[in-house]
Amino acid sequence: MKFSNLKDNLRRAVLRKIEAGEITGQRLAQLTGFQQAHISNFLNRKRSLSLEGLDKVLSVEKMSILDLLDPNEINKRASIVPPTEGDFESVLLVDSPVAATSDLVTNEQVKDILKFKKAFLKRLRADSSKAAQARHRFVLIKLDAHEGMSMFPRTLPGATLLIDRHYTSLKPYRGSEQNMYAVNVEGKCAIKYVEFDGTHLVLRPHNSAYPINVLQVEEGKAPADYIVGRVCHIAIES
Repeated sequence: MKFSNLKDNLRRAVLRKIEAGEITGQRLAQLTGFQQAHISNFLNRKRSLSLEGLDKVLSVEKMSILDLLDPNEINKRASIVPPTEGDFESVLLVDSPVAATSDLVTNEQVKDILKFKKAFLKRLRADSSKAAQARHRFVLIKLDAHEGMSMFPRTLPGATLLIDRHYTSLKPYRGSEQNMYAVNVEGKCAIKYVEFDGTHLVLRPHNSAYPINVLQVEEGKAPADYIVGRVCHIAIES
């Protein structure tokens, strides 16, 4: 990635925050110490910023240089998954919050590495937005007692779930069979069946002893913004 691309990514990130009402160009100018015209010219691609100026904008926006990198570029250049040989692919086991919130998985977030047949993973169909496709596709999580029992008998506490984070559609994967999803609820994976009523996501457990959860879908967002991915394999230790 060229340095000019990083500047463009910062420009786009700031414009998104302005459009979302999180900050104004005038306020950004005040916080960085620049003239408002200087900031306006930068946002309108009429002039650039010095390295010092870029650092000031990053600091004010509480961003790092990593926020400006293309996830696909990072994946290509800094893979943390051991190279695979033969018929098996390495899949990373991570904590539930990592699976729910991290597009890319870093070394320190990996709990274990398990092997899956390449042929099996290749057969799995993806169905997601371009944003979701920037995520590292397959991750594994272990279920705690609550999540494990909420989907009993399909799952149990301690079960290991393979999540396809490139499947965020609500379309049934197999005929009329209900998909089981990992959904981002307060920064962790909730494992449930999911329905959408037009304004809310309804999260249904398999175990009727557990409550139904309802999530308000914010204006401008879609169900896929909350869905981490489809559960496509369950391993229960005996």
